[in-house]
Amino acid sequence: MYAYIKGTLEETTEDSVVVEAGGIGYNIKVSTATAELLPGVGNEVKMYTYTLVREDAFALFGFLTRDDLEIFKKLIAVNGIGPKGGLAILSVMSADALRFAVMAGDAKAIAKAPGIGAKTAERVILELRDKISLEDTLKGLGEPAGASGNAAGAQGGDNLMKREAIEALVALGYAASDATAAVKKVEVTEDTTSETILKLALKHMF
Repeated sequence: MYAYIKGTLEETTEDSVVVEAGGIGYNIKVSTATAELLPGVGNEVKMYTYTLVREDAFALFGFLTRDDLEIFKKLIAVNGIGPKGGLAILSVMSADALRFAVMAGDAKAIAKAPGIGAKTAERVILELRDKISLEDTLKGLGEPAGASGNAAGAQGGDNLMKREAIEALVALGYAASDATAAVKKVEVTEDTTSETILKLALKHMF
């Protein structure tokens, strides 16, 4: 119903916000991670929204990026994962970390979410494995999409090195979500190699 709502942030709690737009206060449910990234009350905010309409409920769920919204839609399509479960998972891991957890079969990382057991986490992996792509994840590891020419080529090389570093960390026994977070903290320069990224990322693992 609503693609996004842009307005003034009026109230915040751990799991919901009120955004005033056009004289209307919209109560929007959010993940803990989203709540922590919000600006202060009184500032303008733009939230991409998902509208839940049922006989017994009408609710809005909000996200700061379109990517988070899209991964949320995929999550709630999984059998046994409703909106509450989707928010719980995105409260403990980013969309990128979830993709890597799915691709690596890392059920333990997903099961860290409140109310998500091991069997449910395995179901998430089983049902989402064919619905996500590595390319989507790599977009979040490099520069914003839209780079062209040499910049685009450099971005592709950086993404490849980061992917190799993440795969190496997973092979060493680290959770895919933790590996992704560590690699994203590494600053890539012209002289950076996959080995350099791996070594620097390992420093962020402790």
